[in-house]
Amino acid sequence: MNELIQIIEDDISVKKLLEIALKEYKFRSISCENKKSAMMLFLTHNPSLLIVDLGLPDGDGKEFIKQIREISKIPIIVVSARHDEKEIIDALDIGADDYITKPFSINELLARLRVALRRNTHDEKILDKIICTDIELNIASRDIFFKAEKLKLTPIEYELLKYFLLNTNKTLTHKQILKEVWGIGYQNEMQYLRTYVNTLRKKIEENSTRPTYIKTESGIGYRFSCHKD
Repeated sequence: MNELIQIIEDDISVKKLLEIALKEYKFRSISCENKKSAMMLFLTHNPSLLIVDLGLPDGDGKEFIKQIREISKIPIIVVSARHDEKEIIDALDIGADDYITKPFSINELLARLRVALRRNTHDEKILDKIICTDIELNIASRDIFFKAEKLKLTPIEYELLKYFLLNTNKTLTHKQILKEVWGIGYQNEMQYLRTYVNTLRKKIEENSTRPTYIKTESGIGYRFSCHKD
């Protein structure tokens, strides 16, 4: 693997753990402990992904994420001791791709890191088809198939499922989904989202009360699970 991962983490033991784990799995890494050094490293090394702690000695990591989002679409994974739902939602809403709380599993972090890198590679290509286990989206024809049968979807159901498929295995906040699918001004219309998620689950889940595709991230939003192995 040639991907370069940038770590922004002021806890020396956590930073060392991440460096060792990344090296073991054949990733290259660079690391720093504050926002100022982080931006300098980012601009000079052009990394493939950022791992960002929020509690940095020279300011909040969310401010760094905002600065990065003004100039780049690079995948960003937050690794933080902050468990508060509002912190998680705020970080995702300003542009983080994923959020993992400390203490964390290295295997889970690496799995999410690989997903984010794969998704970023796909984003750079012009996709005409997305396949997620039994679900297939044809971008050009605007058709979605489930187990080779064309799904009968309303326009909103189509846009919602398409948005999930374009962001598989990524935690999406309620506000993000409402803004992207319904538009600006709908970010607080939670009932719309719940209703349409329920109708979609009935169409693609074996058991809509125990979903395997559209997973609820309690208090935060949803994650569309797509595991091909």
